[in-house]
Amino acid sequence: QDDRYSRESLQGDLEKIRNYYMDRGYANFQLASTQVAIAPEKEDIFITVNIDEGQVYKVSQIKLAGTFVVPQAQLEQLLLIRPGQTFNRKLITSSQELMQNRMGRDGYAFAKVEPVPTADNANHTVALTFFIDPGNRVYVRNISFAGANRINDEVLRREMRQLEGGWLSNTSLERSKQRIQRLPYVKSVEFETTPVAGSPDLVDVSYKIEEGPASQLSGGIGYSETYRFMLNGSYADADFLGTGQRIAVNLNGGAFSKVYSVSHTNPYTNIDNLQRTISVSYSDVTQFVSSSSNFSSRTLTFGPTWAYPIAETMYLRAGAAFESSQLLTNQLGSALQAQQWVQQNGHPYNRIAHDDQTNNEYVFYGSNFKSVELVTGWDWDTRNRTLFADRGMRHSLSFSATVPGSDVKYWIGNYTFLRYVPVYRALTLSFLAGVDYGAPLGSTTAIPPYRQFFGGGPDSVRSFRESRLGPKDQFGNPYGGNLRIVSQNELILPMPSKWAQTARVSAFFDIGNVFQTGNKLKFFGPDGTQDYYRFATKDLKRSVGLAVQWLAPLGLFRFSFGVPLNARHGDPQLHGWGDETEGFQFSVGNAF
Repeated sequence: QDDRYSRESLQGDLEKIRNYYMDRGYANFQLASTQVAIAPEKEDIFITVNIDEGQVYKVSQIKLAGTFVVPQAQLEQLLLIRPGQTFNRKLITSSQELMQNRMGRDGYAFAKVEPVPTADNANHTVALTFFIDPGNRVYVRNISFAGANRINDEVLRREMRQLEGGWLSNTSLERSKQRIQRLPYVKSVEFETTPVAGSPDLVDVSYKIEEGPASQLSGGIGYSETYRFMLNGSYADADFLGTGQRIAVNLNGGAFSKVYSVSHTNPYTNIDNLQRTISVSYSDVTQFVSSSSNFSSRTLTFGPTWAYPIAETMYLRAGAAFESSQLLTNQLGSALQAQQWVQQNGHPYNRIAHDDQTNNEYVFYGSNFKSVELVTGWDWDTRNRTLFADRGMRHSLSFSATVPGSDVKYWIGNYTFLRYVPVYRALTLSFLAGVDYGAPLGSTTAIPPYRQFFGGGPDSVRSFRESRLGPKDQFGNPYGGNLRIVSQNELILPMPSKWAQTARVSAFFDIGNVFQTGNKLKFFGPDGTQDYYRFATKDLKRSVGLAVQWLAPLGLFRFSFGVPLNARHGDPQLHGWGDETEGFQFSVGNAF
């Protein structure tokens, strides 16, 4: 209990008192005496601490002396305390550690820096001398990995920045730890150095690896009035056969929906860490009223993408994708915007179907087109790990455009920024901001309907129904927009170390929405009057709440409970559709 006497706790408290004074200029502070007395009834203890504060001292001069294996000017730049400042032991100790770490970066792992103060009691000043003893340069004999049973040794060694035979560098050790820890199938990493007996300039380095789940396998069968029987299955392995290569297969089949995709990523196609991803996907989807208005699309996509490191944490991406699409709408159940798009872009056609029972004729509008899309991007990622990071930041910028000669022409740009900021002890703030924008080129009237952006739900603005924000068609169903703005801000709460790498709890504040710029697409409210979805800051939706993430063998489970702050409630008698809200939301997605 906090009020129970403990000699160890008392010594700790006395050291806190000493540090408080020494960090505020009292260089001659003394703990004169400490008395501990037991009350006559033997139920209480009285503690008396006698102190001698002394005077506040200032630093008169600072000198470095000893052997310099690093230029003296570089070490002087690491001094956090300057002549004329109030004496501060915390700044002196921090300067000592910074200089030791700087020499450790060049192989002097056991370098010592001793600060020696010389007090002038008459003038209440202190002269500081830092004595530098670099010791011997230390080299690494062996590097070993413990706990990595599934991961091939080569996969871990290619992430190392500390090499065998090279001098021991604390910076390289930490950077190697961070690179291994960022692999999605590694849960945690620790390392230790062990001196080699009889060789004062040699050490062995051992990395302790705790592996995390690398693969996810799922499947299911279901039935609904809308989709009839459905079969689905997926397999994703971020460390296929221990090689560090990623394989992903998705198979979804039903009466009205078929989606098949395969992708393969090799993060090291050569020694320069050139990454290559090849993906093939085919979709034959008919969307009925459950999620949007009637719209049939058949799309085949194939393309490679490469990523090349231009710095330790920075990549350039380039790729291409060939796409063949067939879109189909009908005049009764499809969005007017979709009908207009297929009639004005690509190679439009129409078909008339006759219903013998009702003797009615229905018109279907369709379009076929092929396109080649070039993709380029830039990534800068300094996060300490891929999953459940709590330090670092990430920038991701991408741009894609169809090449001349494509049947439809458009371009799309995406930017995402993510930053983790430590606040107090285990509390961390995370800021995520994203902007997505697309526009047509040439005679194309708008970006294709299936390339529109959607908002709402776990990946954008929580507490609003998934994919239901933004422009809506004449049925009140989401059509999507060509501009999406999202910001997710979270206060990450402390977790026990046992769960820190597999679970996260946070308080969130989300803001964002989906908009439609330009004047080619027109939308109408429930009363038939034109509705506008142009960008305006007052239309950015906001919500607050609590979120939980849990990494399970089946994937990343995400739960959130929130409250929308400025939802617009619709009224069929009034202009404009209302927002659809959802307090509790749940999703399962791939973690890798």
